Amino acid sequence: MYACRICETHLSSECQIISKSFQGRGGKAYLMDQVVNVYLGLKETRKLMTGNHEVADIFCIDCHTLAGWTYIAASETSQKYKEGHFILEKKAFKSV
Repeated sequence: MYACRICETHLSSECQIISKSFQGRGGKAYLMDQVVNVYLGLKETRKLMTGNHEVADIFCIDCHTLAGWTYIAASETSQKYKEGHFILEKKAFKSV
């Protein structure tokens, strides 16, 4: 199980990992199929390493720690597989 590093609220589990080869704002990140106990911030277009994406930050529902973001839309066809999935930043969670 993956939990918020600050308050230990459950965020996701290992079976939800799509890829461990992603980069977050502060280092390593995982692309996840589903996360729980988060809320979305405002939608915005962000220029990431793989192009422009419409994203929304995700925050822990209990302590409001920034946990990563969700992909809402990708401008490039090759990046469409990310839509509806989540980046969970390694610095925001711990394994429990």
